Amino acid sequence: MQFEKWQALGNDYLVIERSRLPWELTAGRIQMICDPHFGVGSDGILLISPSDAPEYVADLRIFNPDGSEAELSGNGARAAILYVRRRGWAEADSFTILTKAGPVTPEITSERTCRVAMGRAATVSPDYPSGGEDGKGTVTASGRQWDFQHVSIGNPQCAIEAGAELEALDIATIGPDIENSGLFPNRTNVSFFRVSGSRVRARIFERGVGETLSSGTGASGAAVAAFLGGAPSPITVELDGGELQVDISPDLDVTLTGWAEAIMEGDLSPEFIRTLDGVTA
Repeated sequence: MQFEKWQALGNDYLVIERSRLPWELTAGRIQMICDPHFGVGSDGILLISPSDAPEYVADLRIFNPDGSEAELSGNGARAAILYVRRRGWAEADSFTILTKAGPVTPEITSERTCRVAMGRAATVSPDYPSGGEDGKGTVTASGRQWDFQHVSIGNPQCAIEAGAELEALDIATIGPDIENSGLFPNRTNVSFFRVSGSRVRARIFERGVGETLSSGTGASGAAVAAFLGGAPSPITVELDGGELQVDISPDLDVTLTGWAEAIMEGDLSPEFIRTLDGVTA
């Protein structure tokens, strides 16, 4: 089974075409493929296929390494978009792919960069059903209260302005309590951030993944929270893996600009395929 491995600011994904799968991509198989010791190792799988709908070039499904499915990933979407272009599925600089969160339209600016219209962010969503119109709230984690801004940007984001203590936070300990809080019925991604003018420094804890070097939707969530707090657009978000630019309109339409690149092409061995054949869950 052929695959490509891509990375965007250290956020790495396996890109697999649906037609190449010899079986259903179950949660157990995803976990084994993504395992860094017993599998290929990655932050998730991008499963793509040509779309049956004429208005879309491709359909994209995004899976976390725990086997759960994500609605959207900014870094993953860029990798899939550039893969589609490199494979010749699209020749235009702008086209649309369909994700679980809805249509995503990029503008390719070079072989490794693109701008992606991520859709309109919202502070009200079913992912935070007890929240008010402003999306603000308080969550308990690691024995203390954290004020947060809920942002829905294709997936749920809990953005926490951490200020001067940002770099010292033990996110691996704090993140799981927030991700799995009863406030968020579908769990949530978490970003901890600090604002300085039109720059945001953010650390990301992704739902189903843990702390990551970067996240496009996490960067977008932190940028929207900063924008709502008065930061001017465009906002440069500094992540552990590099920087992304987030443009935000007064109506909270979000455009994400960044890069992604291929690392390798490969084939799963016959032995590993046979092992995966036996995984049923």
